[in-house]
Amino acid sequence: MIMIIIIDKREKEEIMARYSRQREAIRKQVSGRKDHPTAETLYAELKKDFPELSLATVYRNLGQLAEWGEVVKIDSYGAARFDWVVEPHSHFFCRECGCVVDMPEADDRMPRDIAEHFDGVIESSASNFFGLCKECKEKLDRESRN
Repeated sequence: MIMIIIIDKREKEEIMARYSRQREAIRKQVSGRKDHPTAETLYAELKKDFPELSLATVYRNLGQLAEWGEVVKIDSYGAARFDWVVEPHSHFFCRECGCVVDMPEADDRMPRDIAEHFDGVIESSASNFFGLCKECKEKLDRESRN
C-alpha cells in the first residue's frame, strides 16, 4: 500500500520550523556576540560538540534564522557575517583586518530629511562606516614610528 501525503506551504513551513538541536546551538552561538561571526567561524566552534554538523547545515540554519528575523545577515566584503542585534543599527568595517563593529546610532534627522524628498516609503535605514579599527590604527601608528 502506497500512501501519498499532500501538505500545503504553511504546513511545510511549520514542519521545517520544528525544534532542531543544531539550529538551537547555532542560535546560542550567535547570540550575545559582538564580533559578527561568519558561518565558517560558527561551524569551527560548533564542530567539536556536533561532529555530524556540516558547513551547509550552518549556512542553511543561519539563512532560516535570518528569514525569521532572529539574526541579521551582513554582507561584508568577503564572507557574510551574522548579527544577533536585529534592530536597525550601523556598522563599521575595518579595511585592514575585516572586523565588523556595531556603531552607536546617529540621530534620525538624515532619514527624515531624505524622506521629505522621496516619493516612496522608507521603512528602515542604516549607515555603514569604513576605515581602520582601533587595533589596526595603533598597529599602523607603531609601524610608522619605526
